[in-house]
Amino acid sequence: MTKRLSDIPLSVLDLAPVVAGGTISQSFKNSLDLAQHVEKWGFHRYWLAEHHNMPGIASSATSVVIGYIAAGTSKIRVGSGGIMLPNHAPLVIAEQFGTLESMYPGRIDLGLGRAPGTDQLTAQALRRQLRSDGHDFPELLEELQGFFNPGPEIKRVRAYPGEGLDVPIWLLGSSGFSAQLAAELGLPFAFASHFSPDHTIPAIELYQRRFKPSDSLEKPYAMVCVNVIAADTTERAKWLFTSIQQQFLNLVRNRPSLLSPPIDNIEDLWSPFERSAIEQQLRTSIVGDKETVKEKLEIFLSETGADEIMINSHIYHQEDRLRSFEIISELIDEQRKGN
Repeated sequence: MTKRLSDIPLSVLDLAPVVAGGTISQSFKNSLDLAQHVEKWGFHRYWLAEHHNMPGIASSATSVVIGYIAAGTSKIRVGSGGIMLPNHAPLVIAEQFGTLESMYPGRIDLGLGRAPGTDQLTAQALRRQLRSDGHDFPELLEELQGFFNPGPEIKRVRAYPGEGLDVPIWLLGSSGFSAQLAAELGLPFAFASHFSPDHTIPAIELYQRRFKPSDSLEKPYAMVCVNVIAADTTERAKWLFTSIQQQFLNLVRNRPSLLSPPIDNIEDLWSPFERSAIEQQLRTSIVGDKETVKEKLEIFLSETGADEIMINSHIYHQEDRLRSFEIISELIDEQRKGN
């Protein structure tokens, strides 16, 4: 049976973008404003991502921001997309998310990644010693799970709060490693198609093919993240999209920056090589008016077979960001009413 957009949950990924001319304080207020709106519009979950040493991203203290968003909403699930586990002692993450789950029961997700979410110098500053390059991620994950569910043996180190709480653990990935591990452990899997489009289909197929049922999950559950910029006209959506393009251009040039305002001619900024690299990385991005977004989202759903779609929308103006998600909610409502 073919899935329709109205058949699956839609969710939000937020990096708490800091815009040029704005402040970090305002970025948090904007994130809460967005979370409150998408909750009203029926979105399923709201995730924040851990990045470091990036001036345009304010969600570095991810668990703190999750608590802020959860406190300002009432029913939408709130979580991490993700916590970069090699940056942290598993006990600390168990305690942090045990605290969040105790404060906001039944609403907290723990999405985990194995990349540092930053450069090597910053990773060293985070960890003091580069004790992990991601290859020991399975061992760190097992240790973390043991703090939530210690089993019958008596442990001298235990997570309070955390122990005995049901905090859903997701594995996040942009390649096949986490897809295979999530399948082996019977965990839900989220794929970062918004910046790694080439590996999306192979990773999802690998996850579904090798999935083993577990106490957490009976059958595979895959969520795929995609950039979506919706506006009342396709022309405006393409103009808004130049903010993301500039952000990726600055990353290509190794100059992370604040989120820049849209510009009229992106061609004035990049070289042909830079344009090719960025267009490849952003090629699954969906940009346009309501009908265009609806059509492309349906194609994306058909190609990926996703059980849930998570939407990332780096948009400079807050009113345009809100309108983008409102348009998405409108097209879902229209599809449901058309049944």
